Amino acid sequence: MNWSSSLLRTLCMFIILLIVICGNHHVSVHADPLLPEWLEDGYHIIVFPHHHRLVVLQQGQTMKSYHVAVGNPSTPTPVGEYHINFKGENWGPSFGPRWLGLNVPWGNYGIHGTNKPYSIGQHLSHGCIRMRNRDIMELYSMIPVGTRVTIVGHLLGDLNQEPRDLAEGDIGGDVQLVQSRLMNAGYYQGVCDGKFRASTTKALKRFQQDQHLKVNGVISRQVYIALGLLE
Repeated sequence: MNWSSSLLRTLCMFIILLIVICGNHHVSVHADPLLPEWLEDGYHIIVFPHHHRLVVLQQGQTMKSYHVAVGNPSTPTPVGEYHINFKGENWGPSFGPRWLGLNVPWGNYGIHGTNKPYSIGQHLSHGCIRMRNRDIMELYSMIPVGTRVTIVGHLLGDLNQEPRDLAEGDIGGDVQLVQSRLMNAGYYQGVCDGKFRASTTKALKRFQQDQHLKVNGVISRQVYIALGLLE
């Protein structure tokens, strides 16, 4: 994706978010002929964790908007681009009547109902996206397997805080991002799956040694800077 496409995508998301936050849930955003294909083709779910909002687009128009619960700070909802890879029913009271699974490579995450409706509108889940049971029933009937899901945010977490230190055993989008940078630099040969295993530790230690950093297998602020992820 080139710079102009990335900027256009960001502007589109911003417009959608303004409509949602202002409460104009019945206002449609008409697709411009110049909008990128990802916004014009079929269904697209966008989740705004900081605003506890899930928006459904179809053919570039806002079809539905739902109030949701998302992950707490210690188990955040995974930021990134995913798709619905399976649909399930009645997994148990905690998951409500329906489940829409996401293809997050480092864990089992999904969009589902809940037996804790008071959690809606808060950061209280273990990373999944909770909906009111009536809402997940509606979404389930609407959305096919394969639907694109965009979860908005920064892979390194809250920009007002330092990114977390990472070590073997950690999982998440930040791990996946570091793996990708190490791979591009020629240190990591494994799969960028967001799982910090021995192969990632080995690559990281080689990188730390070449950068004259402390060789401890821990991704600290100094490592983020050396990888070009922080200034």
